[in-house]
Amino acid sequence: MELLNSNAQTKSTYTYMLIAGIVLIAFNLRPAITSLGPLVGMIQKDVGLAHWSAGLLMSLPLVVFAVMSPLVPKIARRLTNERTLLLGLTSLFVGIIIRSIPVTFFLFAGTLLAGLGIAIGNVLLPAVVKDKFPERFGLMTSVYSTSMGLIASLASGISVPMAEGLNFGWKGAQIVWAIPVIVAIAVWVYLLKFSSTKDTNYNKAVAGSSRMWRSPLAWQIAMFMGFQSFLFYVTVSWLPEILHSHGISLGTAGWLLSFTQLVGLPASFFIPVLAARSQSQVGIASLLSLSSILGYSGLLFGDSYPILIISIILIGIALGGIFPLSLSFMGLRTHNARQAAELSGMAQSSGYILAAVGPLFIGYLFDQFSSWTIPLITLIVISFIILMFGMLAGRNRYIE
Repeated sequence: MELLNSNAQTKSTYTYMLIAGIVLIAFNLRPAITSLGPLVGMIQKDVGLAHWSAGLLMSLPLVVFAVMSPLVPKIARRLTNERTLLLGLTSLFVGIIIRSIPVTFFLFAGTLLAGLGIAIGNVLLPAVVKDKFPERFGLMTSVYSTSMGLIASLASGISVPMAEGLNFGWKGAQIVWAIPVIVAIAVWVYLLKFSSTKDTNYNKAVAGSSRMWRSPLAWQIAMFMGFQSFLFYVTVSWLPEILHSHGISLGTAGWLLSFTQLVGLPASFFIPVLAARSQSQVGIASLLSLSSILGYSGLLFGDSYPILIISIILIGIALGGIFPLSLSFMGLRTHNARQAAELSGMAQSSGYILAAVGPLFIGYLFDQFSSWTIPLITLIVISFIILMFGMLAGRNRYIE
Protein backbone atom coordinates (compact mmCIF):
# COMPACT_ATOMS: atom_id res chain seq x y z
CA MET A 1 0.00 0.00 0.00
CA GLU A 2 2.81 2.40 0.88
CA LEU A 3 4.47 1.59 -2.45
CA LEU A 4 1.25 2.35 -4.32
CA ASN A 5 0.86 5.65 -2.46
CA SER A 6 4.47 6.53 -3.19
CA ASN A 7 4.04 5.78 -6.91
CA ALA A 8 0.84 7.82 -7.04
CA GLN A 9 2.54 10.74 -5.30
CA THR A 10 5.50 10.54 -7.69
CA LYS A 11 3.16 10.50 -10.70
CA SER A 12 1.21 13.46 -9.33
CA THR A 13 4.41 15.42 -8.72
CA TYR A 14 5.59 14.61 -12.24
CA THR A 15 2.30 15.83 -13.74
CA TYR A 16 2.45 19.14 -11.87
CA MET A 17 6.10 19.63 -12.76
CA LEU A 18 5.33 18.81 -16.41
CA ILE A 19 2.60 21.46 -16.51
CA ALA A 20 5.00 23.93 -14.88
CA GLY A 21 7.67 22.97 -17.42
CA ILE A 22 5.32 23.56 -20.35
CA VAL A 23 4.27 26.96 -18.99
CA LEU A 24 7.90 27.92 -18.36
CA ILE A 25 8.84 26.99 -21.93
CA ALA A 26 5.98 29.22 -23.14
CA PHE A 27 7.19 32.03 -20.87
CA ASN A 28 10.59 31.97 -22.58
CA LEU A 29 9.49 31.90 -26.22
CA ARG A 30 8.82 35.64 -26.65
CA PRO A 31 10.70 37.95 -24.21
CA ALA A 32 14.06 37.63 -25.99
CA ILE A 33 12.29 39.01 -29.10
CA THR A 34 9.67 41.45 -27.79
CA SER A 35 12.05 43.03 -25.25
CA LEU A 36 14.57 43.88 -27.95
CA GLY A 37 12.48 46.29 -30.05
CA PRO A 38 11.96 48.97 -27.36
CA LEU A 39 15.69 48.88 -26.52
CA VAL A 40 17.05 48.97 -30.07
CA GLY A 41 17.60 52.75 -29.96
CA MET A 42 19.79 52.44 -26.85
CA ILE A 43 21.68 49.53 -28.41
CA GLN A 44 22.33 51.55 -31.59
CA LYS A 45 23.83 54.43 -29.62
CA ASP A 46 25.95 52.19 -27.41
CA VAL A 47 27.23 49.75 -30.03
CA GLY A 48 27.11 52.08 -33.04
CA LEU A 49 24.72 50.07 -35.21
CA ALA A 50 23.42 51.54 -38.45
CA HIS A 51 19.66 51.43 -39.04
CA TRP A 52 19.94 48.58 -41.53
CA SER A 53 21.99 46.58 -38.99
CA ALA A 54 19.36 47.21 -36.33
CA GLY A 55 16.69 46.02 -38.76
CA LEU A 56 18.71 42.89 -39.49
CA LEU A 57 19.09 42.26 -35.76
CA MET A 58 15.29 42.40 -35.35
CA SER A 59 14.66 40.11 -38.35
CA LEU A 60 17.40 37.58 -37.53
CA PRO A 61 15.31 35.47 -35.09
CA LEU A 62 12.52 35.10 -37.67
CA VAL A 63 15.01 33.91 -40.30
CA VAL A 64 16.45 31.43 -37.78
CA PHE A 65 12.93 30.16 -37.02
CA ALA A 66 12.26 29.59 -40.72
CA VAL A 67 15.52 27.68 -41.28
CA MET A 68 15.57 25.74 -38.02
CA SER A 69 11.92 24.67 -37.66
CA PRO A 70 12.00 21.73 -40.16
CA LEU A 71 15.18 20.39 -38.52
CA VAL A 72 13.84 20.30 -34.95
CA PRO A 73 11.72 17.11 -35.36
CA LYS A 74 14.79 15.29 -36.75
CA ILE A 75 16.82 16.33 -33.70
CA ALA A 76 13.96 15.24 -31.41
CA ARG A 77 13.88 11.82 -33.07
CA ARG A 78 17.48 11.32 -32.00
CA LEU A 79 17.42 12.92 -28.56
CA THR A 80 13.72 12.75 -27.45
CA ASN A 81 11.55 15.80 -26.81
CA GLU A 82 12.81 16.44 -23.28
CA ARG A 83 16.50 16.45 -24.18
CA THR A 84 15.89 18.60 -27.25
CA LEU A 85 13.90 21.14 -25.21
CA LEU A 86 16.70 21.25 -22.66
CA LEU A 87 19.17 21.85 -25.47
CA GLY A 88 16.98 24.70 -26.74
CA LEU A 89 16.74 26.31 -23.29
CA THR A 90 20.52 26.12 -22.89
CA SER A 91 21.03 27.78 -26.27
CA LEU A 92 18.53 30.49 -25.30
CA PHE A 93 20.28 31.13 -21.98
CA VAL A 94 23.73 31.38 -23.55
CA GLY A 95 22.34 33.62 -26.30
CA ILE A 96 20.78 36.07 -23.84
CA ILE A 97 24.01 36.31 -21.85
CA ILE A 98 26.23 36.76 -24.91
CA ARG A 99 23.85 39.33 -26.39
CA SER A 100 24.38 41.61 -23.39
CA ILE A 101 28.04 42.15 -24.38
CA PRO A 102 28.16 45.56 -26.16
CA VAL A 103 30.07 44.30 -29.19
CA THR A 104 28.43 43.86 -32.61
CA PHE A 105 29.66 40.28 -33.09
CA PHE A 106 28.35 39.12 -29.70
CA LEU A 107 25.09 41.00 -30.21
CA PHE A 108 24.35 39.10 -33.42
CA ALA A 109 25.82 35.79 -32.21
CA GLY A 110 23.72 35.94 -29.04
CA THR A 111 20.59 36.77 -31.01
CA LEU A 112 21.32 33.81 -33.32
CA LEU A 113 21.68 31.39 -30.37
CA ALA A 114 18.56 32.78 -28.71
CA GLY A 115 16.66 32.31 -31.98
CA LEU A 116 17.83 28.69 -32.22
CA GLY A 117 16.60 27.98 -28.70
CA ILE A 118 13.23 29.63 -29.27
CA ALA A 119 12.76 27.75 -32.56
CA ILE A 120 13.12 24.44 -30.73
CA GLY A 121 10.50 25.42 -28.16
CA ASN A 122 8.15 26.77 -30.82
CA VAL A 123 8.15 23.49 -32.74
CA LEU A 124 8.18 20.97 -29.91
CA LEU A 125 5.68 22.51 -27.50
CA PRO A 126 2.59 21.39 -29.49
CA ALA A 127 4.15 17.92 -29.86
CA VAL A 128 4.85 17.63 -26.12
CA VAL A 129 1.29 18.64 -25.28
CA LYS A 130 -0.07 16.17 -27.85
CA ASP A 131 2.12 13.42 -26.38
CA LYS A 132 1.61 14.07 -22.66
CA PHE A 133 -1.95 15.47 -22.59
CA PRO A 134 -3.80 13.98 -25.58
CA GLU A 135 -7.17 14.26 -23.81
CA ARG A 136 -6.50 17.81 -22.60
CA PHE A 137 -4.80 19.16 -25.71
CA GLY A 138 -7.16 22.13 -26.12
CA LEU A 139 -6.91 23.23 -22.49
CA MET A 140 -3.12 22.92 -22.34
CA THR A 141 -2.77 24.79 -25.64
CA SER A 142 -4.92 27.54 -24.10
CA VAL A 143 -2.69 27.68 -21.03
CA TYR A 144 0.61 27.96 -22.87
CA SER A 145 -0.57 30.23 -25.71
CA THR A 146 -2.08 32.66 -23.18
CA SER A 147 1.16 32.53 -21.19
CA MET A 148 3.09 33.41 -24.34
CA GLY A 149 0.84 36.39 -25.10
CA LEU A 150 0.93 37.70 -21.54
CA ILE A 151 4.69 37.55 -21.12
CA ALA A 152 5.26 38.97 -24.63
CA SER A 153 3.25 42.11 -23.87
CA LEU A 154 4.88 42.38 -20.44
CA ALA A 155 8.40 42.10 -21.85
CA SER A 156 7.82 44.84 -24.42
CA GLY A 157 6.22 47.09 -21.81
CA ILE A 158 8.77 46.89 -18.98
CA SER A 159 12.05 46.76 -20.92
CA VAL A 160 12.52 50.54 -21.11
CA PRO A 161 11.38 51.16 -17.49
CA MET A 162 13.92 48.54 -16.34
CA ALA A 163 16.66 50.02 -18.50
CA GLU A 164 16.02 53.66 -17.52
CA GLY A 165 13.88 53.72 -14.39
CA LEU A 166 15.85 50.99 -12.57
CA ASN A 167 19.17 52.02 -14.18
CA PHE A 168 19.74 48.50 -15.50
CA GLY A 169 20.72 49.82 -18.92
CA TRP A 170 19.85 47.83 -22.05
CA LYS A 171 22.33 45.12 -21.01
CA GLY A 172 20.74 44.54 -17.60
CA ALA A 173 17.23 44.73 -19.07
CA GLN A 174 18.21 41.86 -21.38
CA ILE A 175 19.93 39.71 -18.74
CA VAL A 176 16.80 39.82 -16.56
CA TRP A 177 15.11 37.51 -19.08
CA ALA A 178 17.76 34.85 -18.44
CA ILE A 179 16.23 34.25 -14.98
CA PRO A 180 13.05 32.46 -16.17
CA VAL A 181 15.26 30.43 -18.53
CA ILE A 182 17.31 29.18 -15.57
CA VAL A 183 14.12 28.18 -13.74
CA ALA A 184 12.87 26.35 -16.85
CA ILE A 185 16.19 24.51 -17.22
CA ALA A 186 15.99 23.35 -13.58
CA VAL A 187 12.45 22.00 -14.09
CA TRP A 188 13.31 20.16 -17.30
CA VAL A 189 16.44 18.64 -15.75
CA TYR A 190 14.09 17.15 -13.15
CA LEU A 191 11.66 15.97 -15.85
CA LEU A 192 14.54 14.38 -17.75
CA LYS A 193 14.75 11.71 -15.02
CA PHE A 194 11.39 10.38 -16.22
CA SER A 195 12.31 10.39 -19.91
CA SER A 196 13.13 7.13 -21.66
CA THR A 197 16.29 7.02 -23.72
CA LYS A 198 14.25 6.35 -26.85
CA ASP A 199 10.96 7.98 -27.72
CA THR A 200 8.72 5.45 -29.46
CA ASN A 201 6.71 8.22 -31.10
CA TYR A 202 9.86 9.31 -32.93
CA ASN A 203 11.49 5.96 -33.46
CA LYS A 204 9.67 5.47 -36.72
CA ALA A 205 10.47 5.89 -40.38
CA VAL A 206 11.90 9.26 -41.28
CA ALA A 207 9.83 9.04 -44.47
CA GLY A 208 6.94 10.57 -42.53
CA SER A 209 8.69 13.93 -42.77
CA SER A 210 8.71 13.97 -46.59
CA ARG A 211 5.08 12.80 -46.70
CA MET A 212 4.09 15.72 -44.49
CA TRP A 213 5.44 18.18 -47.07
CA ARG A 214 3.28 16.50 -49.75
CA SER A 215 0.05 16.61 -47.74
CA PRO A 216 -2.53 19.17 -49.00
CA LEU A 217 -4.02 19.45 -45.49
CA ALA A 218 -0.58 20.12 -44.01
CA TRP A 219 -0.05 22.92 -46.53
CA GLN A 220 -3.46 24.40 -45.73
CA ILE A 221 -2.53 24.54 -42.04
CA ALA A 222 0.93 25.89 -42.91
CA MET A 223 -0.55 28.69 -45.02
CA PHE A 224 -3.11 29.49 -42.32
CA MET A 225 -0.32 29.84 -39.78
CA GLY A 226 2.00 31.58 -42.21
CA PHE A 227 -0.35 34.37 -43.21
CA GLN A 228 -1.41 34.95 -39.58
CA SER A 229 2.32 35.35 -38.78
CA PHE A 230 2.50 37.87 -41.63
CA LEU A 231 -0.38 39.85 -40.11
CA PHE A 232 0.96 39.66 -36.55
CA TYR A 233 4.48 40.90 -37.28
CA VAL A 234 3.24 43.58 -39.68
CA THR A 235 0.85 44.80 -37.00
CA VAL A 236 3.54 44.81 -34.30
CA SER A 237 5.89 46.68 -36.64
CA TRP A 238 3.58 49.23 -38.26
CA LEU A 239 0.38 49.69 -36.22
CA PRO A 240 1.80 52.67 -34.24
CA GLU A 241 2.72 54.44 -37.50
CA ILE A 242 -0.69 53.69 -39.01
CA LEU A 243 -2.44 55.11 -35.94
CA HIS A 244 -0.08 58.11 -35.98
CA SER A 245 -1.18 58.83 -39.55
CA HIS A 246 -4.72 59.22 -38.13
CA GLY A 247 -3.49 61.96 -35.78
CA ILE A 248 -2.74 59.85 -32.69
CA SER A 249 0.54 60.64 -30.94
CA LEU A 250 3.30 58.04 -31.20
CA GLY A 251 3.31 57.62 -27.41
CA THR A 252 -0.41 56.84 -27.34
CA ALA A 253 -0.06 54.65 -30.44
CA GLY A 254 2.58 52.58 -28.63
CA TRP A 255 0.24 52.00 -25.70
CA LEU A 256 -2.56 51.09 -28.11
CA LEU A 257 -0.27 48.44 -29.62
CA SER A 258 0.14 46.92 -26.15
CA PHE A 259 -3.63 47.16 -25.68
CA THR A 260 -4.11 45.30 -28.98
CA GLN A 261 -2.04 42.40 -27.64
CA LEU A 262 -3.72 42.39 -24.22
CA VAL A 263 -7.26 42.43 -25.62
CA GLY A 264 -6.43 39.24 -27.51
CA LEU A 265 -5.55 37.26 -24.35
CA PRO A 266 -9.11 36.02 -23.66
CA ALA A 267 -9.30 34.75 -27.24
CA SER A 268 -5.91 33.07 -26.76
CA PHE A 269 -7.32 31.12 -23.84
CA PHE A 270 -10.82 30.23 -25.01
CA ILE A 271 -10.25 29.51 -28.73
CA PRO A 272 -8.20 26.29 -28.26
CA VAL A 273 -10.74 24.99 -25.71
CA LEU A 274 -13.62 25.66 -28.09
CA ALA A 275 -11.65 24.19 -31.00
CA ALA A 276 -10.96 20.96 -29.09
CA ARG A 277 -14.66 20.57 -28.25
CA SER A 278 -15.74 21.02 -31.87
CA GLN A 279 -15.39 18.45 -34.62
CA SER A 280 -15.05 21.24 -37.18
CA GLN A 281 -13.30 24.56 -36.60
CA VAL A 282 -14.54 26.19 -39.82
CA GLY A 283 -16.92 28.48 -37.92
CA ILE A 284 -14.25 29.58 -35.43
CA ALA A 285 -11.73 30.30 -38.21
CA SER A 286 -14.38 32.22 -40.18
CA LEU A 287 -15.38 34.44 -37.24
CA LEU A 288 -11.77 35.26 -36.38
CA SER A 289 -10.96 36.04 -40.01
CA LEU A 290 -14.04 38.26 -40.26
CA SER A 291 -12.86 40.12 -37.15
CA SER A 292 -9.52 40.69 -38.90
CA ILE A 293 -11.18 41.91 -42.11
CA LEU A 294 -13.39 44.37 -40.20
CA GLY A 295 -10.50 45.54 -38.03
CA TYR A 296 -8.15 46.45 -40.87
CA SER A 297 -11.07 47.90 -42.86
CA GLY A 298 -11.75 50.19 -39.89
CA LEU A 299 -8.15 51.40 -40.00
CA LEU A 300 -8.55 52.05 -43.72
CA PHE A 301 -11.88 53.87 -43.70
CA GLY A 302 -12.28 55.10 -40.13
CA ASP A 303 -11.10 58.53 -39.08
CA SER A 304 -12.81 58.96 -35.72
CA TYR A 305 -11.13 57.84 -32.50
CA PRO A 306 -13.97 55.44 -31.46
CA ILE A 307 -13.82 53.63 -34.81
CA LEU A 308 -10.04 53.27 -34.51
CA ILE A 309 -10.41 51.83 -30.99
CA ILE A 310 -13.06 49.35 -32.18
CA SER A 311 -10.78 48.43 -35.09
CA ILE A 312 -7.77 47.61 -32.91
CA ILE A 313 -10.01 45.61 -30.56
CA LEU A 314 -11.20 43.53 -33.52
CA ILE A 315 -7.60 43.11 -34.71
CA GLY A 316 -6.51 42.12 -31.20
CA ILE A 317 -9.26 39.48 -30.96
CA ALA A 318 -8.38 38.14 -34.42
CA LEU A 319 -4.62 37.92 -33.85
CA GLY A 320 -5.11 36.66 -30.30
CA GLY A 321 -7.35 33.83 -31.52
CA ILE A 322 -5.90 32.83 -34.91
CA PHE A 323 -2.44 32.04 -33.53
CA PRO A 324 -3.62 29.53 -30.86
CA LEU A 325 -6.09 28.09 -33.38
CA SER A 326 -3.19 27.37 -35.73
CA LEU A 327 -1.34 25.73 -32.82
CA SER A 328 -4.47 23.69 -32.06
CA PHE A 329 -4.48 22.35 -35.62
CA MET A 330 -1.08 20.75 -34.86
CA GLY A 331 -2.78 18.36 -32.47
CA LEU A 332 -6.30 18.21 -33.86
CA ARG A 333 -5.23 17.20 -37.37
CA THR A 334 -2.55 14.65 -36.39
CA HIS A 335 -2.66 11.17 -34.88
CA ASN A 336 0.42 11.30 -32.63
CA ALA A 337 3.21 13.47 -31.25
CA ARG A 338 5.60 12.58 -34.09
CA GLN A 339 3.15 13.88 -36.69
CA ALA A 340 2.43 16.95 -34.55
CA ALA A 341 6.15 17.79 -34.43
CA GLU A 342 6.56 17.29 -38.18
CA LEU A 343 3.53 19.48 -38.93
CA SER A 344 4.67 22.10 -36.43
CA GLY A 345 8.13 22.26 -38.01
CA MET A 346 6.72 22.53 -41.51
CA ALA A 347 4.07 25.12 -40.66
CA GLN A 348 6.39 27.30 -38.61
CA SER A 349 9.10 27.22 -41.25
CA SER A 350 6.80 28.60 -43.95
CA GLY A 351 5.11 30.84 -41.40
CA TYR A 352 8.25 32.63 -40.31
CA ILE A 353 9.39 33.14 -43.89
CA LEU A 354 6.18 35.10 -44.43
CA ALA A 355 6.65 36.79 -41.04
CA ALA A 356 10.14 37.96 -41.98
CA VAL A 357 8.98 39.25 -45.36
CA GLY A 358 5.79 40.93 -44.07
CA PRO A 359 7.09 44.09 -42.35
CA LEU A 360 9.61 44.72 -45.13
CA PHE A 361 6.98 44.29 -47.87
CA ILE A 362 4.42 46.54 -46.18
CA GLY A 363 7.12 49.15 -45.52
CA TYR A 364 8.09 48.98 -49.19
CA LEU A 365 4.47 49.55 -50.25
CA PHE A 366 4.27 52.61 -48.00
CA ASP A 367 7.51 53.99 -49.49
CA GLN A 368 6.14 53.49 -53.01
CA PHE A 369 2.73 55.10 -52.45
CA SER A 370 3.49 57.46 -49.51
CA SER A 371 0.20 56.37 -47.97
CA TRP A 372 -1.13 53.55 -45.78
CA THR A 373 -4.07 52.92 -48.15
CA ILE A 374 -2.43 50.25 -50.33
CA PRO A 375 -0.69 48.54 -47.36
CA LEU A 376 -4.02 48.33 -45.47
CA ILE A 377 -5.81 46.98 -48.56
CA THR A 378 -3.05 44.35 -48.72
CA LEU A 379 -3.71 43.39 -45.08
CA ILE A 380 -7.43 43.06 -45.82
CA VAL A 381 -6.63 40.78 -48.77
CA ILE A 382 -4.34 38.73 -46.51
CA SER A 383 -7.23 38.42 -44.04
CA PHE A 384 -9.42 36.98 -46.81
CA ILE A 385 -6.64 34.51 -47.65
CA ILE A 386 -6.55 33.47 -43.98
CA LEU A 387 -10.34 33.00 -44.13
CA MET A 388 -9.96 30.68 -47.12
CA PHE A 389 -7.20 28.54 -45.59
CA GLY A 390 -8.97 28.54 -42.21
CA MET A 391 -12.10 27.10 -43.77
CA LEU A 392 -10.01 24.39 -45.47
CA ALA A 393 -7.87 23.56 -42.43
CA GLY A 394 -10.85 23.66 -40.08
CA ARG A 395 -12.62 20.71 -41.63
CA ASN A 396 -12.78 17.53 -39.53
CA ARG A 397 -9.93 15.54 -41.13
CA TYR A 398 -6.58 14.03 -40.23
CA ILE A 399 -3.22 14.07 -41.97
CA GLU A 400 -2.59 10.51 -43.16
